[in-house]
Amino acid sequence: MSARRKQYSSAFKARVVLEAIKGQRTISELASEYGVHPNQITNWKKQAIDGLPAIFSNQKERAEKRSQEVESELYKQIGQMKVELDWLKKKSGLIDK
Repeated sequence: MSARRKQYSSAFKARVVLEAIKGQRTISELASEYGVHPNQITNWKKQAIDGLPAIFSNQKERAEKRSQEVESELYKQIGQMKVELDWLKKKSGLIDK
């Protein structure tokens, strides 16, 4: 029977990462205190540091980027549907060759 993986809450991860970023104790000390592998703490720390700019980015920038992604996806779908419609018209004989 396989062992079930441990799952940590986001609050727990944040607490561990915050202490790791402070640097008052080593990763090994934190790992032994919290019962987490040192590599896992290092990975969480890297994810936190990589994600920090997104926390402070402007809400308007994020909304604009999201709307552009949605718009490009919609244009892609419209193009696909136009190709399919033209093909169906051609096969049904509605359009002369």
